[in-house]
Amino acid sequence: MVEEKYVLMTEEDVKKTINRISHEIVEKIRNLDSLVIIGIKTRGVPLAKAIRDEIANITRKDIPLGAVDITFYRDDLSMVGEKPQVKGTELSFSVEGKDVILIDDVLYTGRTTRAALDEIMDYGRPSSVKLCVLIDRGHRELPICPDFVGRTITTTRNEIVKVKVKEIDGITEVVICEKRENE
Repeated sequence: MVEEKYVLMTEEDVKKTINRISHEIVEKIRNLDSLVIIGIKTRGVPLAKAIRDEIANITRKDIPLGAVDITFYRDDLSMVGEKPQVKGTELSFSVEGKDVILIDDVLYTGRTTRAALDEIMDYGRPSSVKLCVLIDRGHRELPICPDFVGRTITTTRNEIVKVKVKEIDGITEVVICEKRENE
């Protein structure tokens, strides 16, 4: 059983954070003409689109947007079940020599990021890959560190950080939940 404890970020908080991260990306990426943005399915994709749109508002540049589905790159695929849901990768551009911003909703163990990096490398060799996450909750199992972070929080392993986005969940917010044993 999962119980919601509290709202960490409201829709307004998420919007402000996306705005700040977008400005940081524009500031740190020297050549925006080589920039591409890739979201990790599922909730990394709407966040990536929002960041791409905000960067376009700031710079008037149309940044290519893609999405990766890491299903077959997971190191726990055998534990996912017999029929994992494959949503498909969408990269209509080359990553060869590009500066990639890889976007996900929550950074936890680092395994999702590792899988996404493996998939991106199958499409070419980028000049650089920078990781952007809305929430960094700690508990890393791999040496992966985000370059752009919305918020860093301390969680227990019993807690779940649930990012909700309007396009999928009907509401945009970040909620902290707790796993409870059936009482």
